[in-house]
Amino acid sequence: MQNATLRGKVVESLTSILPIAIIIALLAFTFTPLDAGSFLLFIVGVPLLIVGMGLFSLGADTSLLVIGEKIGSSVTKSGKVWLIALVSFVIGIVVTVAEPDLQLLARQVPVIGGYVLVLVVAAGVGLFLTIAVLRILFRIPLSSLLVAFYFFAVFLSFFVDPSLRPLAFDAGGVTTGPMTVPFIISLGMGLASVRNGGSEDSFGLVALASIGPIIAVLLLGVIFRIGGLTYPDAPVVVPADTSGAATLYLEGFGQYGREVALALAPVFAFFLFYEALTRAIRRRRLARVLMGFVYAFLGLVLFLTGANVGFMPIGRAIGEELAGLWGGWLLIPVGMVIGYFVVAAEPAVHVLNKQVERMSAGAISARAMKLGLCAGVAVALGLAMVRILTGVDILWFLVGGYAAALLLTIFTPPVYTGIAFDSGGVASGAMVSSFVLPLAVGACTVLAGNEAVMEQAFGCVAFVALTPLISIQFLGIVHKWRRHSIRKQFLSVEEHIVEYEVDV
Repeated sequence: MQNATLRGKVVESLTSILPIAIIIALLAFTFTPLDAGSFLLFIVGVPLLIVGMGLFSLGADTSLLVIGEKIGSSVTKSGKVWLIALVSFVIGIVVTVAEPDLQLLARQVPVIGGYVLVLVVAAGVGLFLTIAVLRILFRIPLSSLLVAFYFFAVFLSFFVDPSLRPLAFDAGGVTTGPMTVPFIISLGMGLASVRNGGSEDSFGLVALASIGPIIAVLLLGVIFRIGGLTYPDAPVVVPADTSGAATLYLEGFGQYGREVALALAPVFAFFLFYEALTRAIRRRRLARVLMGFVYAFLGLVLFLTGANVGFMPIGRAIGEELAGLWGGWLLIPVGMVIGYFVVAAEPAVHVLNKQVERMSAGAISARAMKLGLCAGVAVALGLAMVRILTGVDILWFLVGGYAAALLLTIFTPPVYTGIAFDSGGVASGAMVSSFVLPLAVGACTVLAGNEAVMEQAFGCVAFVALTPLISIQFLGIVHKWRRHSIRKQFLSVEEHIVEYEVDV
């Protein structure tokens, strides 16, 4: 049974990753010819991503989701608000420090210091996850908090150095990745199930947790006057032969194996401590949960190694090549096509889509969610490439985009508002950080020079986190209109039946 489940997960990940792999291969054979070493790394990376995503998805289903839901329901049943707040804060910090996507971003901005950035972001997530949980307990409207906090974030961004703004908004996107999302979503489900809040209350935790890092990094910039950030111009290592490629992958397995082990260790320790106190999970299911941790570990190691060793060099090389063609304007359509397919290759997206379908009892299908996200991210990367080509300040896009997203909350069903803002954080993950961001860096280096990378190339993760807020809410408005139309037709038919019975 377990083998059958794993086979299904791998097939599912194959259908997600194969399109983006085909696009990259077509680019390599047409517009952006690549050296054999980079292409070899890419060829080996593709199966690692497929198997890695399949293993992680199985591990998340059998361990991370189960633990989060159990913790959420048990702490809520205690009825102690201080305990709920404390556990939420600790979970927010623990899973954020464990987030591989955040580690990847932190390594690319050594000017601030990787550990400083990680700790600041983790504190932001812990605080705002606590706020999100208290919102569910006290039935505070999600849209009111979103308006207030995003307004505050945009307000703060006017007082920081332009080189820090894109990084701050990128931090909000990468924080909610494959480690964080399963925990946060299942925690919300556990809370809502006890509070009888329904599916509407189970969403919105990821949305608020995504705002925390943005505000935390902006406050760091305001307080310590951080500015003048520059991107480290490190050379991309390309193997000369198959032996060199094997060496790079072996080093990658070792590096990401250590990182994922260190990342999972606090989560695993927290689970053991919780289980020792509560005995909430039966012995037979406990064995499955422990096996789920093994699957999650192996899956993340394979996925991150394939993404970082196989896709990062080729992403930068393709960006440099595209920037040299026709003034770089080919970046826009290529970016949009890549954006449409790359979101399907994010492990956390699959977790969210399935949870949405489950919590809505099939009313909001995983397929509809996937299409909405793909459309939103396609627009996002198109806009990100426009900004690289024009050099327009990111605030012009963010202020207008968030204003539109927050305005739509007035017309969108509340459950879709929570899902949309959750989707924004989930869509920007490992593939965006390891392929799309290097592509933007490569293009920006050619078009504007290395000194402009922090202001113009960074921020593409923020765009990916922004546009789903609008596209998914439009999906909600369309769904609401269709339900209203069907209801009107039903009432009209009912009235005709009544009139007929009266006449008879």
